[in-house]
Amino acid sequence: MINLPATPKQPLSLIYLDANATTQVLPQAAAAALSTMETLFGNPSSGHVTGLQAKQIIDETRQQAQTIIGAGNGKVIFTSGATEGIQTAILSALQHAKTTLDSSKKYCLLYGATEHKAVPESLKHWNKILEINAEIKAIPVNELGQLDINFIAKEVPDALMICTMAVNNETGVYQDINLLDQTIRANNKNTAWMVDCVQALGKTDLNLAKTSIDYAPFSGHKLYAPKGVGFMYIKETSPFTPFIAGGGQESGLRSGTENLPGLAALNVIFSMLNKATKNTFTALKTLHLFRQQIATALTQAFPEIVFNHSFENSVPTTINFTIPGFSSKEIMDLFDAANIRVSSGAACSSKVTGSFVLDAMGLPNWQSESAIRMSFGPAMTQPQIDEACTRIVFAAQALKQSCLTVNTSITADKTELEGLLQFKVGGSCSWLYVDKRTKSAIFIDPLPELTGRLQTLLTCQGLNLVAVIDTHGHGDHLSCRAQLTDDLAQQQTDMLGWPVHSKTTVIHGQHYPYILLGDKWLVKVNTPGHTTDSTSLLLCDPIKDSTDELVVHYTFCGDLILMDSLGRTNFSCSSAAAMFSSLQLLKALVGTESLICPSHDYNNEFTTSISAEISRNSLLAHVMNNEINIEDFSVQKTLMDTDIVDQSGRKIMCGDLIGDCKKASVREYNSHSLAEALKQPNNIKFIDLRESYEYTLQHDKNFENNVPLTQLVEFMHQHKHNKQQQLILVCRSGGRSQLAAQTLLRLGFENVGHLKGGYALHQY
Repeated sequence: MINLPATPKQPLSLIYLDANATTQVLPQAAAAALSTMETLFGNPSSGHVTGLQAKQIIDETRQQAQTIIGAGNGKVIFTSGATEGIQTAILSALQHAKTTLDSSKKYCLLYGATEHKAVPESLKHWNKILEINAEIKAIPVNELGQLDINFIAKEVPDALMICTMAVNNETGVYQDINLLDQTIRANNKNTAWMVDCVQALGKTDLNLAKTSIDYAPFSGHKLYAPKGVGFMYIKETSPFTPFIAGGGQESGLRSGTENLPGLAALNVIFSMLNKATKNTFTALKTLHLFRQQIATALTQAFPEIVFNHSFENSVPTTINFTIPGFSSKEIMDLFDAANIRVSSGAACSSKVTGSFVLDAMGLPNWQSESAIRMSFGPAMTQPQIDEACTRIVFAAQALKQSCLTVNTSITADKTELEGLLQFKVGGSCSWLYVDKRTKSAIFIDPLPELTGRLQTLLTCQGLNLVAVIDTHGHGDHLSCRAQLTDDLAQQQTDMLGWPVHSKTTVIHGQHYPYILLGDKWLVKVNTPGHTTDSTSLLLCDPIKDSTDELVVHYTFCGDLILMDSLGRTNFSCSSAAAMFSSLQLLKALVGTESLICPSHDYNNEFTTSISAEISRNSLLAHVMNNEINIEDFSVQKTLMDTDIVDQSGRKIMCGDLIGDCKKASVREYNSHSLAEALKQPNNIKFIDLRESYEYTLQHDKNFENNVPLTQLVEFMHQHKHNKQQQLILVCRSGGRSQLAAQTLLRLGFENVGHLKGGYALHQY
């Protein structure tokens, strides 16, 4: 037990809505597996009684599988899961095709554009290994996720193999198998056809023998059996090459000692599907009612919700949706805090931003990048659905309390904002500064995706928006300044939103315009280079006279200085020479320790300082230390601008990646080491990095050390004079706490660690 300084509320029961990723093993199936391990543990290849009893389990399971999928005279072999089945099918088809190739003809391999990544990756692998060198082509889909029949008819005559999906794992969209069958065989009677049936089992009727499907892989863990067991259908006339050779099990088709406990569990599931035993599975008609009930609850909780697929051509156990204004991670974290498990798409690609499935369907980027998948299995019950719907609405209340959705009834309980907040969309940043005393705010580098959220936040908090300002004309997005400045219509501004009639002050003998924000000034400094119109905005203490030392709290410098980067200077409106002068001017005004708040953060580093950047950016160091002249800087900068890509190979719009963005090594605590640390007389301060809506759902309000990542930069500023304080950062999974700890260490905080695995892996 970890003695964290927080008082958890009564734990909420688990609501599991991620069945397309995996399912729990049903008690009956688990009991069968355990019994097999304890009493029927024989090797099915052995000739004695114990072995014969084990073999009987396999034979019975195979017979039931054949009945469920309508295998007819086709073969069913047992595998470790769908991925092995996919490999076996592709290897078998391509090995056979290789013997019939015409060297004068060009061939292709076809797969559905919304197919699980295991399929195209396997096609690429075996196409290369077998030296077939066919062109691999994705079959397009329409906005409903249905395969382009005309494309198939045109391309399949030259196809050695075509791979499609019965039911999509992200959207639940099903294909018209009969129409595909007719189209494929009308244009190519001999091409091999594999259909991924993983998500179809138990959700749709299957009769594979009545189709010309050659291969169909299945996986046990998607339907309440253990992981590591699956099966595969092979049509009786289809070519076959064993993927695993060895002892000759499965009649020589798949060697390796059989997973008997897994098959015993699978046998129980099959008995339920075949209604041979008491059926715990819900009827298809009821599953449709379940989906509609969840959809209604989601719409009640999030009135702006957009469903990303049609319910008309998808199985009832999958719902894919987007909530405008919220990223998929934010909604996942919200639901996780309410003990509801959902996913942001395919579980195999949880670290990928955006859904290739939704992209292929032609949905806008904002829907794809913010998609959430809810999925349940046919063993779902009415009480579970009722609780899920209640919990969904309950979770949404936390957003309202955090002023992220509209709720006029919440007043006293809402958290009042103060100081600087950072909002991120992809690699772009917007900054909101709030003066709590005067209820005034400024918004810098406004992103269009944040328009609705900011308007809600301003209304809920009762804030007066003093100004909305861009640091420069952005090339990678449109500013949403116009949508946010209706209340400022009488205020005359320049093209970037700066008030034309602002006051001026003298700093180092030069005149600079400024505006008031509570007891702070926001000073505008022209810093061209990245673009001609680039400016920097300095949030500082008031300047009484020209001899006052400038005390700058935050420097919003757009794309002049980025984390481990400098802004690009190869646009038509750029100038490396001007950037050189701007860099030196900025250092003269803000010094080296002021927190830099750029308009982009490509590597989740949140903020930086000139001092921190000098230590890892040699070109910047040369400029700041007067070790390079303007001509040489321009030459080096031009070379850096020639090919700018990030770590994924994507073009970077606004900055040069100068270094390799190495992260600081963070001390990681586990249950034991944290318990030991708490025994020491050190003054340890715990910082919980979950967002306020997550925090509200799980913790007592008396615990005040909640610093969401949106407020991390403000926290660093507030604690800049106490960098020796021992801090231990915690969050849900350990991901956010690690990123935050790396930033703190990079900026001079000396005693920072984080709880590895977060609350997810530790009791407290």
